[in-house]
Amino acid sequence: MKHLNIAVGIIRNSQQEIFITRRAVDSHMAGFWEFPGGKIELGETPEQALRRELTEETGIVAHHVQLLEILEHRFSDRVVTLHFYLAEDWDGEPYGREGQPIRWVKQIDLRAEEFPEANARIIELLVAQAGVAQ
Repeated sequence: MKHLNIAVGIIRNSQQEIFITRRAVDSHMAGFWEFPGGKIELGETPEQALRRELTEETGIVAHHVQLLEILEHRFSDRVVTLHFYLAEDWDGEPYGREGQPIRWVKQIDLRAEEFPEANARIIELLVAQAGVAQ
């Protein structure tokens, strides 16, 4: 079974909003919203992959990132290990460099059903964290 290691960036601004993008129609889990990120290439650390992917997908250069969680999820055809990082300090303004739709969502308003199933646990953690902060 195919195993993928993925670096995922949770870009959060000072208004406690999270930047998300919509998955392309020709991609695995098409149409769902997602946090920017992508495959960790051979020889890259998860943090290096994250920084590369954030620049490629959103046009930002992340400064300090913090590892939040590492989660594994099994699909029928693959296993993914997701390395979730929080990015709150960056240069540039995030946008969909690949033409993908984007939006900013209040952290507390994230909805797991709008994302691939593999993101459910991190969304639960983010929403709970936002609820405590209020």
